[in-house]
Amino acid sequence: MVMDIEAFNRREKMLKLREELLAVEEDRLAGRVGSTADELDSYLESIIDEVEHGKGTAKRIKGQVYFV
Repeated sequence: MVMDIEAFNRREKMLKLREELLAVEEDRLAGRVGSTADELDSYLESIIDEVEHGKGTAKRIKGQVYFV
């Protein structure tokens, strides 16, 4: 099979994306949970606020504790 470099790069990106999607689906099926974009945004905002104000506390997101 012969393809130009653009087609090759596109194919490689698609294969990488497929691999990442399969990994996410495997995690989901195994019962692993992640965070939504809104939860992550809120968490990161709280870290920024605490750093700016010199506080260090623990945050709980979906049952997991994160120390900042």
